[in-house]
Amino acid sequence: MAVVGVQGHLIRVEAHVGRGLPALTVAGLPGTGVQDARERVRPAVESAGLEWPLRRVVVNLSPANARKEGPGFDLPIAMGVLAASAQVPSAPLASYAFSGELSLKGELVGTPGILAVAIAAAGARLKGVVVPRSNAAEAALVEGIEVIGAPTLGEVVGFLKGRWKPEAASKGEDAAAPARSADVDFAEVRGQGAARRGLEIAAAGGHNIVMVGPPGAGKTMLARRLPTILPTMARSEALEVTRLHSVAGLLSGGGLVGDRPFRAPHHSVSAAGLLGGGSAYLRPGEVSLAHNGVLFLDEVTEFRRDVLEGLRVPLEDGRVVITRAAGAVEFPARFALAAASNPCPCGFEGDPRRACRCLPGRVEAYHQRLSGPLLDRVDIHLTVPRLTRAELMGSERGEPSPAIRARVQEARERQRRRLAGTPWTCNSQVPGGVARREARLAAEAERYLADAVDRLALSGRGFDRAVKVARTIADLERSDAVEQPHVAEALGLRAPTASGEVAPVG
Repeated sequence: MAVVGVQGHLIRVEAHVGRGLPALTVAGLPGTGVQDARERVRPAVESAGLEWPLRRVVVNLSPANARKEGPGFDLPIAMGVLAASAQVPSAPLASYAFSGELSLKGELVGTPGILAVAIAAAGARLKGVVVPRSNAAEAALVEGIEVIGAPTLGEVVGFLKGRWKPEAASKGEDAAAPARSADVDFAEVRGQGAARRGLEIAAAGGHNIVMVGPPGAGKTMLARRLPTILPTMARSEALEVTRLHSVAGLLSGGGLVGDRPFRAPHHSVSAAGLLGGGSAYLRPGEVSLAHNGVLFLDEVTEFRRDVLEGLRVPLEDGRVVITRAAGAVEFPARFALAAASNPCPCGFEGDPRRACRCLPGRVEAYHQRLSGPLLDRVDIHLTVPRLTRAELMGSERGEPSPAIRARVQEARERQRRRLAGTPWTCNSQVPGGVARREARLAAEAERYLADAVDRLALSGRGFDRAVKVARTIADLERSDAVEQPHVAEALGLRAPTASGEVAPVG
């Protein structure tokens, strides 16, 4: 199987042992990693107690016009050569997909992308997959396919000859679905009632959010607690996340990823690191690794502008398409963006206690680091003010994450029922035209929204996103219709005041 993006593609491996000087030639557009297999396969075969044919060996990877990358071709190349030299029976080979890296000792090493291989093998109606034992639990997440987890090349040969039987692969879902960290909870957040409310709305509808406030106000603390109130992932969502982490080589334990991803790249990240790419082997970027979760950009104004502008398409379409000379690769990237920023370079613009020392030109240039089109794709804008002495010294704990998550889960269930039969699962994913038709705006709410279009200079995208946020607020309030207070709060969240309270409109 060749893993392209997150999809597995069936590759037919042919081997021919003919006359000529001893050599191994790999044809069929192999990448650098596959070409390196020539130096690994022969020592691995000999270390397994098998014979390498001292003749000219040609291995062809078909179809020849598809680029093959990665170390997963070691095992299928070895099996093709062994079958061509009559050391293993060739009949069972057509029923199984083989994938795995070989060490020089003949051991099967853990290989990225095995879950994509197993999904593609099941789609091709193969009997099973033969993979490294360390990847067996990962492959076993796919139903309806036999998983052969082998520790060495010798065991694979023994399996094909009927002399070795593998242990049943465990899915390992319980071990790989850890509980949310008990030491991170919204109860630890002091004050910030408006910010807590904004994050709850963002979690309930999957909306993007940006927080602006002075240093130490708690922006990062709030963002890192956002995953604790997100609803539990469905199995289909967890499988998508697990496949992406498998392709990226980040899957530990081999089982299903249970928690929603939370990715927080440093502001020095490159465009390829954030969006995905690479010179030869295309890998998912941070936006894809945050799929079905949260992408947190701390000090967002410190990121390179060209890197941030690359977020426009994934924020709108929920996917990233990387185009190279050899073709295009698509990665899913449906995430909720959470960004935090200071109001100015020194961080104290608008602070009632500390004066801002920045020159007006520097403040303006600082604000322009975030373009209008990018900010227009952010649904909720929050001002996070400095904490008061009473809030800092107080001992009263805030509302815990489980209580907030229960309300978020209930709101998401309302959205799932309303969007049943569509490809969308929450309000933020619904296209603008559909959102306007299905929002169920009350007459007063519609008049209020129309009046606010001129007052707030809303763009078409901003109008649609305000409608979707209002719909989420109505879902949190268990209301079938979107009323005027829901619209007022949604519009206020697009234009918060310096104190962090909701700005009145009209």
